[in-house]
Amino acid sequence: MMEILGVRFAPLNVPLKRRLETLSAALLIIVLGFGDLIGYVLTAYLLFYTETVRYFILFYFIWMYYDWDTCNKGGRAARWTTWIRNCAWMQYICNYFPVKLVKTTDLDPEKNYLFCSFPHGILSTGIFGAFGSDILGCKQLFPGLDVRVVVLDQHFQIPLFREYVSATGGVSSTAKSLNYLASTKPEKPYTGRATILIVGGASESLECQPGTYRILVKRRKGFVKIALKNGIPLVPVFSFGETDIYDQVYGTEGSTLKKVQHFIRKKIGIAPIILRGRGFFQYSFGIIAQRKPITVVVGSPIELPKIPEPTTEQIDEYHEIFIKRLVELFESNKHKYVENPESVTLELL
Repeated sequence: MMEILGVRFAPLNVPLKRRLETLSAALLIIVLGFGDLIGYVLTAYLLFYTETVRYFILFYFIWMYYDWDTCNKGGRAARWTTWIRNCAWMQYICNYFPVKLVKTTDLDPEKNYLFCSFPHGILSTGIFGAFGSDILGCKQLFPGLDVRVVVLDQHFQIPLFREYVSATGGVSSTAKSLNYLASTKPEKPYTGRATILIVGGASESLECQPGTYRILVKRRKGFVKIALKNGIPLVPVFSFGETDIYDQVYGTEGSTLKKVQHFIRKKIGIAPIILRGRGFFQYSFGIIAQRKPITVVVGSPIELPKIPEPTTEQIDEYHEIFIKRLVELFESNKHKYVENPESVTLELL
């Protein structure tokens, strides 16, 4: 590695495999970060500036109308998601960081589970690799479970981009969708469900900085209510290293920058983050994620009773139990997957 004027350049003799991994990581930020915009722009172009393809777009709008609620009813069937979840692009992405998936206990294949993941990070890259693909063997580690990642609902309303999100097996973040997944059984050959919910959401991405783990959980209680209403176990999940792959221009709470970011997020659903990553040929700046390991650790399930109309007190009770188990999962594993673990703490916001 060579450094010129403070910029660290990549060696010239980097193997092709690593170049392809870097290219795949670059495509990841483009797809996940700008997919909504690309979907709108491409649809508008095809509709207004092509002679023949515009008619296919009109038929596509009819398809969207009939397919609108699929994301609220368990998502695409497995036969439509297998290819993209196992494609070379996914393999290169998982190898780039690399992403690893670790389970701490076996799960009953007959049950439905709500996996509650922290932290969100900038792109939820660990969850994308561990559960948005089959590369790391999530369906072999948890046999019998149909794995679905919960995605921001607005992505399913974007022409063209919605097809990519659906093809990875994504489902909507609406209460209707979560209750459906919690209360129904999947199509054969699956016998149970693992619904992956990133509890902190887009707001938590604004707290992402290398070496820190600030998570939004104290006021996030809706997931506990859904689990209680349907009587399904909660499973704490933690992505170690998720916050290390990107830095950002960070605004403290109450600052003008943070206020503007929250305002834009509320309007468009996506947090406007000023990224600090790397480039193709240098490691000092750019929008590509840093090549840092991410380990997604799945904890033990927390059994909950079925309470059709849980009270505030009951929700608070099991919310506290969940937080305790999440902290235990973090503390018991940070020495394996975090640099300088003694100086790293889990901050609950």
